[in-house]
Amino acid sequence: MDIASKANNLARKYDTRNPFEIIKSLNAIVVFHPLEGVNGFYQYFQRNNIIYIDERLSDKEKMFVCAHELGHMLLHKKSNAIFMDSRTQLNTSKYEIEADRFAINLLVPDDEIEEHLDFTTSQFSRLFGYSKRLIELRLKDFN
Repeated sequence: MDIASKANNLARKYDTRNPFEIIKSLNAIVVFHPLEGVNGFYQYFQRNNIIYIDERLSDKEKMFVCAHELGHMLLHKKSNAIFMDSRTQLNTSKYEIEADRFAINLLVPDDEIEEHLDFTTSQFSRLFGYSKRLIELRLKDFN
């Protein structure tokens, strides 16, 4: 599965990289609520796609969490990660990394990286406001 292409195709289709606008176009539901232990989660319930986001996060964090949960919605719809995390011994980190890759590819397009090809990971991290770990994931997908 080419996660970067999936994110870029979605951005092209909806003419935006804003995950909240994309979710609205997909008729998904976003719920802002104080959450404990997580920044957000995705749930498929009674044929509804629902994304929960901790209302106490900054706007930038809400944007990333929304993009991350959109990634779960599109990449892992049939996987109940909440159930797997809490009730089974399955390792869900693969799903989390894929959702992070989807989110960072959606939020940071190639052309913004191309403008700063001489930057280090730390400089990209400061420029875009994401952790070095997320920037490293993004740079792996850079064409």
